[in-house]
Amino acid sequence: MALSHPTLAAIRFGYGLRPGEEPPADAEALLAQIEEGVSEKPGFPREGAAGRLENATRVLSVLAAEAKARRAGNPNEGIRRETQREVQRTYRLDAMARMANAIHSPLGFYERLAGFWVDHFSTSVLKALPMRMIVPLYEAQAIRPNIGGSFSKLLSAAILHPAMLIYLDQNQSVGPDSPAGRRNRRGLNENLGRELLELHTLGAGSGYTQDDVRAAALVLTGLTVDNRTLEVVYQPQLAEGGPITLLGRTYEDDEGDGQDHVLMLEDLAGSPKTARHVSRKLVRHFIADDPPDDMVEPMVEAWMRSQGNLTEVYRTMLSHPRAWAEPGRKIKQPFEFVVSGFRALGLPEKNFANLVSDLDDEDEGPVGKAMEMAGAAATREEARRKARRANALTLGALQRMGQPVWQPPSPAGFADEVSVWLSASQLSERIAWSRMIARTFGQKTEPSAFLEAALGDAARPETRQIVAQAPSKVHGITMVLASPEFNRR
Repeated sequence: MALSHPTLAAIRFGYGLRPGEEPPADAEALLAQIEEGVSEKPGFPREGAAGRLENATRVLSVLAAEAKARRAGNPNEGIRRETQREVQRTYRLDAMARMANAIHSPLGFYERLAGFWVDHFSTSVLKALPMRMIVPLYEAQAIRPNIGGSFSKLLSAAILHPAMLIYLDQNQSVGPDSPAGRRNRRGLNENLGRELLELHTLGAGSGYTQDDVRAAALVLTGLTVDNRTLEVVYQPQLAEGGPITLLGRTYEDDEGDGQDHVLMLEDLAGSPKTARHVSRKLVRHFIADDPPDDMVEPMVEAWMRSQGNLTEVYRTMLSHPRAWAEPGRKIKQPFEFVVSGFRALGLPEKNFANLVSDLDDEDEGPVGKAMEMAGAAATREEARRKARRANALTLGALQRMGQPVWQPPSPAGFADEVSVWLSASQLSERIAWSRMIARTFGQKTEPSAFLEAALGDAARPETRQIVAQAPSKVHGITMVLASPEFNRR
C-alpha cells in the first residue's frame, strides 16, 4: 500500500504520528531536524553535564572509601546501600527523561538517529554501578552533539569517552613491553581494539586479522580513566613503545605525545570499508533487514566524496526511491513501539511527568518515610500501586520486551532484524501493554479518532473494520496498537 510521504516520514524515520504535530513533508524536512536537534540539550543527565560529573565522581569516591573500609574489616553497609539506591534512582530518572525526549520531541528523525548511534557505539549501565550515572552522560556528550557532522569526530568522541573505556576494559589494558607491563606483569586487553574494528568501523568479514586486532589494542595502550575526575588521560608508563603496524600503516608516536590513537581513528573513519559497513547498518535500521546494494553504494560514494559527512550520507539515503517505498518491511523495536504508543495518544507532557513522579515514589526517600511515621499506610500503598503502574507502562515494559534503556545485551547492541522482535512472547507483551495503556489513558478516546491519529493513511481496511466493530473504547484502542501496521514501519 502506498503511503503519503508525511505519514511514511513520521512512521519509518521518526517515532510515529502525534495529534497536533505536523509530520515532516519530505527528506529536506527530516534533514532540517538534525541541526535543530544538535543545538538542543536533552533532558538527561537531569543535573546537566557538569553536575553529573560532580555527582558521579563523588559516588566513585564514596564507593572507593567504603571498599577500603571493607577490606580493613570495617564495612559500612548503610552507606553502600544508600549509594546504590541513589545511583539507581538517578538512572531511572534519566531513563524516563530519555523516553520523554523521544515522546514529546517533534524531531523524530534526530531522535531516531540518536538511538541508532547509541546502539552502534554500545555501552551498558550494567557494567558497574557508577556506569548508571556515566552512560547517560555519554549519550548527551559524545553522541547527540555529533550525529550531523563527520563520522571521524563522532567516532573519536564515542571511543575516547570514559563510558566506552570503562565498558570495554581499556582502563585495564597495559602494553606488555611498557614500563608498567614489565614491572607488574600486567597484560594487554583487546576488547576495545576488537570492537573498534569489528563493530564501530570496518565491520566483521572486512579482511582484518587477529594481528590487526592486537595492533589496534596496542595503539590504544596508555589510554585510561582517572577515577577521581572521570577524565580520559594518557599515561605513558602504560603505553606500548616502538612501531606498531595496523592495516599497512605504521604508527610510531614520533612526537612521543601519545597521539597515535587519534591518527588511527582518523584512518579507520576514512576507510571505504567503514563507509560501507556503517551505510549498510543505516539502511538495515531504517529500510530493510537485507540492505539493497543499489541503495548502499551511493551512500558509500557520498561518504567518500564528503569525507564522512554524515548529513550527506543521510541525504543520499533519503533521496533514494527505496526510502519511500514498500512500507512495513521493518518491525518496531520495543523502545520505538512504546514511544510511538505514547505519541499516538497525544498525552500532554504533564501526564508523562506524573508517571515519572509516580515511579520516583517507589524510593523510600524522605517523603515515603514521613508517610510511614505519620501512619499513612494506605497512602503509601497507593503510592506503591501508582509506582508499579508507571513502571509497567514504561521502564518495566521495555525490560519485559527485551530492550531496557542503556542495557544492550553485548557490545554489538540490540538486534535489528524482524525475526528477533516478531515472536509469540513479544507479541503477547505488546498486546498486554496496549491493553494497559488503553485502560489508563484511553477511556475517553474514540477508537476511530485514535486510529486516524495513530496511523492516518497507513491504516488497512481490515484494521478500520475491526476498530469500528470494537465492543468498547479500550478494546478498539488496543486493536489499533496491536495492529500489524502500527507495529511495523
